[in-house]
Amino acid sequence: MSLEVKEKTEVRLVFLGAAGVGKTALISRFLQDTFEPKHQRTVEELHSKEFDIGGAKVTIHIMDTSGSYSFPAMRKLCIQNSDAFALVYAINDPESLEAVKSLRDEILAVKEDKFTPIVVVGNKTDRHGERTVSSEDVLSTVELDWNNSFLETSAKENNNVLEVFRELLQQANLPSRLSPALRRRRETFPKDGNKRPPMNKTNSCLIS
Repeated sequence: MSLEVKEKTEVRLVFLGAAGVGKTALISRFLQDTFEPKHQRTVEELHSKEFDIGGAKVTIHIMDTSGSYSFPAMRKLCIQNSDAFALVYAINDPESLEAVKSLRDEILAVKEDKFTPIVVVGNKTDRHGERTVSSEDVLSTVELDWNNSFLETSAKENNNVLEVFRELLQQANLPSRLSPALRRRRETFPKDGNKRPPMNKTNSCLIS
């Protein structure tokens, strides 16, 4: 009997982290190549985009979550129904790194799988003069102790944002040919960058 690993044509990504670390900014930079410097509180928002890659349709669902953790049951549902996770902290906010550690523990408990695809993201590298979290320490913990991936980013300067999504998609077992196509994301995404999908707080984690 041969085992065949099937490539997915649909994937669900979730961005988790404390309030104000830049989850929405990273998603907006990836999807629309825009950056909004003023922080706006997110409750929960789902973005869905479709790629046409080699004649195959690949749909990416990206969940942007609240940093307030006011809806634990909703967050658990999101975790249960998602494939890969970006855990975001800010390099000038040590408390946001502690939130990442708690969120990782929660994900592993809900998924009951220590190999769940997780990418830890240290955002706001443009504020290097305000850094209070050592990248070397985080790298050691994430890659050696946790066996997860780690990247530092700047949504403001568009640094390493694309690499975060590449890593998430590769870990989620999307077709390998997707990676080069991400460089042409503005050609494959609908040209409606100024329109935001409606928020559905109740069913946003349940994708039919």
